[in-house]
Order: sequence, then structure tokens, then C-alpha cells
Amino acid sequence: MTSRLEQGSVVTVFGGSGFLGRHAVRALARDGWRILRPSLVFGPEDELFNRFAAMAGFSPFLPLIGGGGTKLQPLYAGDVGAAIAAVCAGQGKPGTIYELGGPEVVTFRQLLDHTQEWSGRKRRYLRIPFWAAKLGALLTLPLPNGLRPLTVDQIRMLQSDNIVSKTAQAEGRVLAGLGIEHPHTMEAVVPGYLERFQPHGQFAHYRG
Repeated sequence: MTSRLEQGSVVTVFGGSGFLGRHAVRALARDGWRILRPSLVFGPEDELFNRFAAMAGFSPFLPLIGGGGTKLQPLYAGDVGAAIAAVCAGQGKPGTIYELGGPEVVTFRQLLDHTQEWSGRKRRYLRIPFWAAKLGALLTLPLPNGLRPLTVDQIRMLQSDNIVSKTAQAEGRVLAGLGIEHPHTMEAVVPGYLERFQPHGQFAHYRG
């Protein structure tokens, strides 16, 4: 499994290792390989929604990296697991790269909007150009990962859209091609685990 980002548009450490891994798999498995390339993955312990919900809990603003227009197609971790299980069970066409994305395409700003809605927060946005965001990531490099807004690699990945290509859709190299017809929406999963970031605590709405 590797990153959804195409090589040649953005170079990252993570993306580069995925590029080398794909070629190694192809060389070793010949025509029997199947490669899964998911978009951003979300779930109860993710570093996507949880990261920004936590940030909204103490920061007066949220960073709108690059203006917030980057397109994303977040995918539930459980659906990624189902795709892996399907491939292990022999589903899918050998010698094929499957591009995995969730049922919704959103911009980075819309993702932050959802995060605030589901965590009960309302923060302003601060537009930060990519170069300034990278500089900030470098300056916070000594800090623990949990205290850093974003890493340099994550910011670089936001410079390109991270969605399933039209070619993959037309050729059936998507979740449906592995038998997963109804992937989970963000709204069906994320509000449940962002509830703990509510201003008055996880069980505030149960109190009288």
C-alpha cells in the first residue's frame, strides 16, 4: 500500500519511499501484484481530524494552508482494511494499481469546516502560503509530533490534489472494483470520535 499522490508532482520522503516500494513489488511479484493507493485515511486514532480538532481547542485560529483549496478524498480506515482483505482473498485484477478514495471529495477548507462543526468549535482561519507553512514546520521540528501543526511532508502533500483519478474510475481501479460498493462517509464515522473535543466534554449533551 502506498500514497495516492502521483510521483512527479510533489516529492516527499513518504512519497519517495512508496515509489521505490512499488517498483520493488513489481520486480519481485512480476504480474501477480496488486497495489493499493489510498487518499487520506481517517479513523478514531487518525492524525487528520483529531489533530485539527485538538488544535481548535486551544488556538484562536486554524491554519488554512495554501488557501485551503486542495482537493481531498478522505477514506475510512475500515474500508482500507476491507480492501486489503479483498486483495488477500484473491479479488482484484493482478498487475493493477487501485486508487482508493472515500465517497466524498472536499477541499482542505471544507475538511476544517467539518472538523469544527463536529467538535463544537468555531475558530477563524489564518491563510498561510505554502512557503510560510513549510518554514513553520521546520522551526517546530524539535517539538514532539503531537505538538506540531503539520510536518513538512504533510504540507508538501497538500500542494497537490489527493483524489482518485478519472482514469482509475473509468477502468474500475477503485474500491468498487474490489467489491466495496458503499464506503463509509465522513459524517457516519468522524462525529463519534470528535465528540471528546466538545467545549464541555464528551458527554456534555447527555447532561440535563
